Amino acid sequence: MTSTKIIPPCMKEIQVIKLGDNFRKVTKIAEVPVPSPGPRQVLIKVTYLSVSIADVLYTLGQHTPGVQPPFPAGLEGMGEIVAVGRGSTKKVGDAVAFFVHGAFREFVVVHDFTLVPTPNCTDPAYLVFPVSAITASAALEKKGALQRGESVLVTAAAGAVGHVAVQMAKMAGCHVIGTCSSDDKAAYLRSIGCDRPINYNKESLDFVLKKEYPKGVNVVLESVGGEMFDICLKNIAFFGRVVAIGSTTAYFQQNGDHSKQARSPKTDVVSELIQKSADLNSLNMVYYKTEIPKYIKETMTMYGTGKLKVTTDVGQKSENGPFRGLEALYDAMDYMLSKKSTGKVVVSMLDS
Repeated sequence: MTSTKIIPPCMKEIQVIKLGDNFRKVTKIAEVPVPSPGPRQVLIKVTYLSVSIADVLYTLGQHTPGVQPPFPAGLEGMGEIVAVGRGSTKKVGDAVAFFVHGAFREFVVVHDFTLVPTPNCTDPAYLVFPVSAITASAALEKKGALQRGESVLVTAAAGAVGHVAVQMAKMAGCHVIGTCSSDDKAAYLRSIGCDRPINYNKESLDFVLKKEYPKGVNVVLESVGGEMFDICLKNIAFFGRVVAIGSTTAYFQQNGDHSKQARSPKTDVVSELIQKSADLNSLNMVYYKTEIPKYIKETMTMYGTGKLKVTTDVGQKSENGPFRGLEALYDAMDYMLSKKSTGKVVVSMLDS
């Protein structure tokens, strides 16, 4: 079945033309035919796309080892189904969010069983749930094993995963500490319940933790790496849990950032863990596919009832914002990497 809306014969997409971490240099915009959905697939007209560090890893070839360019860039988006393939359970007109290799295009074909139904395709907040929100929720529940009254440190707390994690930890009755890079972000973190925001560009994270939390923090949700990881590990409490969900360090090191946050970790990890009888764990939602629907339902319900606040950033603090159209993905990527954004960085495709 096909939508009554006119589907053009061709569309634009951003293609990876060589492997590398400089998004502008290793990609180009190309015109290609609009694909047709196969069995159990749907064709989606994209209304919003999002960017993250994962997109840079994708251009490096880390998500699809062995696959050589050219291939379409991007991973996350949302939109409206305009055509369905044979045997699909979805309907034309359905609003959905998706995670797929090759999302940065005007129309995208996706297997219907991977889609996340959304109330509409015009509220970019729903882009937070398929990856960011469920990562925060699952990491704290499955690996962090939060207990009421514990202290929880969230690094990159004003980011796509971090801002959800802050709120989830507060809902669990924990005292929440969050790292960020500016006073504006610190104020934002306070507005969503963070008890102790730490702007690491003005305060020493290590000094604050040692002075204000001399017994250490019980749980760390860590996504930065480098010296940030070192400091977190050294300030973990006895029987504490460090949960690693990513590392932006490698990217910034490769691009000439030699700040403290980008330095390689130097701590003897095993010794630190043994001294505190602490745990170091990690989480990748790829290996929890059967549980993804549960976490999506839970977090979307929290959002729908107002318990969870979701923040998207369409370039509010960018000279080139708001981000609209496929071409704006380049500015959106630069903006996200500049550490000026708050929440999940999105690009509107509604006018495309």
